[in-house]
Amino acid sequence: MEALGGPGAGLIVALENLFPPIPSEVILPLAGFTASQGNMSLVGAILWTTLGSVSGAVLLYYLGALLGRERIRAIARRLPLVKVEDVERTERWFDRHGRATVFFGRMIPIFRSLISIPAGVTRMSMPLFLLFTTFGSLIWNTVLVVAGYLLGESWHLVEGYVGAFQKVVVAVVVLAVGYFVVSRLLRLRRERRAEGAGDG
Repeated sequence: MEALGGPGAGLIVALENLFPPIPSEVILPLAGFTASQGNMSLVGAILWTTLGSVSGAVLLYYLGALLGRERIRAIARRLPLVKVEDVERTERWFDRHGRATVFFGRMIPIFRSLISIPAGVTRMSMPLFLLFTTFGSLIWNTVLVVAGYLLGESWHLVEGYVGAFQKVVVAVVVLAVGYFVVSRLLRLRRERRAEGAGDG
């Protein structure tokens, strides 16, 4: 970012979208700090990082479109405990709530990258995808870049707060997955008992 300024910040954020282990809670405040040092303007940092976010999201959208509904269903058939009906239910839900999901998903760690894939799978309207991705990314990027700009050399404090939020998100995801697995196992056990009783 010191060498390339705004374009460098945009490039790093685009890579963060494609490779989620690169944390935005580090990159964006650092971009703000770099702006505070005069290497680029604050507005430039926000606009370039948002352009990077949208660019990475569009690539993941097309990855989802390339996979398509049929490939996703074929993968679901091979996964234990997952049924094609689960995928179809998810697709119907995304068709109804896709706009809000893309918008708010851009402000949630982990989901902010992954949310572009189901948008591509369901072939969400590209103009709408770009609109909600841009506004969601702009809000998230502005908050973190401005925080880094105002904190100056203490920009790394932002990572602690966002990291705590990310831990909450991870905990919710783990609980949701655990609930899904347990409920599906109990359902399968009930179905087998019912089949056994029917055979008897």
